[in-house]
Amino acid sequence: MPSFIRHPKDFWTGIIFLFIGLAAIIIGRDYPMGSAGRMGPAYFPTVLGGLLALIGLIGVIRSFLHDGEAVGKFYIKEIILILLAVLLFGFLMRGAGLVPAALVLVLMSAYASPKFTWRASILLAVGLAVFAVVLFVKLLGLPMPILGPWLGF
Repeated sequence: MPSFIRHPKDFWTGIIFLFIGLAAIIIGRDYPMGSAGRMGPAYFPTVLGGLLALIGLIGVIRSFLHDGEAVGKFYIKEIILILLAVLLFGFLMRGAGLVPAALVLVLMSAYASPKFTWRASILLAVGLAVFAVVLFVKLLGLPMPILGPWLGF
């Protein structure tokens, strides 16, 4: 790492935010922008991408001004486990329903933590599943199956 980068964590976090923000802006250029009163499909990703890129730029600039610690260990197993949990959630939503998908998501994600305990994870998973059903299905009326056709419903 070059010596003028005094806070590597801020630097790399800023680079990631900057890259994703600029990618959102570039992708949004293919759609009509609209206006603040009548937003087009490009408005939301462009504004959020711009804000994300601005936050990334601030992080990169801060990395040159403030001292900080080096980037630590890269936790590959944990990242893959959480990514698989999110992908499995998307796969299970339609066939198994919201409750089983939420339970699997929380339990698999919690298992990636070194502080994992079954009791706390199950309580959190059940709480999130109940909250998701109440909010998304009951209050917002989104057409999500609570329990899907794979489970006989």
